[in-house]
Amino acid sequence: MESNRSLMIRKGITILIVLYFFLLSIDVMGSSFKLLGTGFAEYLIAVTHNPLVGLFIGILVTSIIQSSSVTTSIVVGLTASGALSIGAAIPIVMGANIGTSITTFIVSLTHIAHKEEFRKAFAVATLHDFFNIFIVLLLFPLELTFHFLEKSALYLTEFFLGGGVGLTFTSPFKFITTPVAELLLNLISSPVLLIFLALGMLFVSLRLFVKILRPFAETEFKHILHDHVFRTPLRSFGWGLILTVLLQSSSVSTSLLVPIVGLGMLQLERIFPYILGANIGTTVTALLASVVTGSPAAVTVGLVHFLFNVSGSAIVYPMRKIPIALSQMLAEASLKNRIFPITYVCGLFFILPVLVIYFFH
Repeated sequence: MESNRSLMIRKGITILIVLYFFLLSIDVMGSSFKLLGTGFAEYLIAVTHNPLVGLFIGILVTSIIQSSSVTTSIVVGLTASGALSIGAAIPIVMGANIGTSITTFIVSLTHIAHKEEFRKAFAVATLHDFFNIFIVLLLFPLELTFHFLEKSALYLTEFFLGGGVGLTFTSPFKFITTPVAELLLNLISSPVLLIFLALGMLFVSLRLFVKILRPFAETEFKHILHDHVFRTPLRSFGWGLILTVLLQSSSVSTSLLVPIVGLGMLQLERIFPYILGANIGTTVTALLASVVTGSPAAVTVGLVHFLFNVSGSAIVYPMRKIPIALSQMLAEASLKNRIFPITYVCGLFFILPVLVIYFFH
């Protein structure tokens, strides 16, 4: 009995250490990409006036920086300074929603050596894609025609500024990862080397995480996930929302599910509400940043991001079988041709946005 308890304690400590290195790798990778791409991102965002181009700039910038929170925070800052209008900011925010799921894809690659695990893991990444693509396809033309998000956000802006709201929030996880991440950034000056280091930490930590979790795949732990954590759609949604607010990144909170789904502990139907919650939770960072600026235009952009994800979730959830089926279809295709996932991601997140920006800018 005592030896079993000691074993569980050791495994629990090992999981915490592995998760720490996973979070650290995401932090370092994001900081490295920001060093490479933030200046370019700010330039691209500031000079766009075409809504279609703005949408694809949001996708490209977020794919480069690896954080929709950072992209929307840049947009909020530029809007507050007057460099970007509210109308021009909205398509960029929408595009950022699509670009944020590239991190989940990178995490899914850690399963590529195991065909069945990779199929399930890749399905999680593409489910995140399809959910965000569906929202954009539905709401982007409606916003261009009726400006309902902008009008609703403008109406709510007075309440936020009139109430003297001045909240700030720092993720508790940042307190334990940021000091080490900053130390690595100071020791290694090359962003490219830092990216490779972060990718190495990411792959090693996730492989260890999967190795530790695999024995639990058909044990009580699986039943705990099914019967308690993800028992109902509302509970699943709540976990996605709370974890994303704490982590301040939907990329990280959804990536945590990749190995769990890859091992067959959860199905896509169970995690779909979690993804909805994560997408709404990720709006908190930019919303708080906008309130702190005190700029009505910036607050409006932050509220647009929030309303976009809330209304999109409400619309897409009843149609959830469509994105789930499409993600499963792509996952099956990835098994037939291992080049397909790379082609899909490069095409969606980089090649298509670059072509649209080049020809329509």
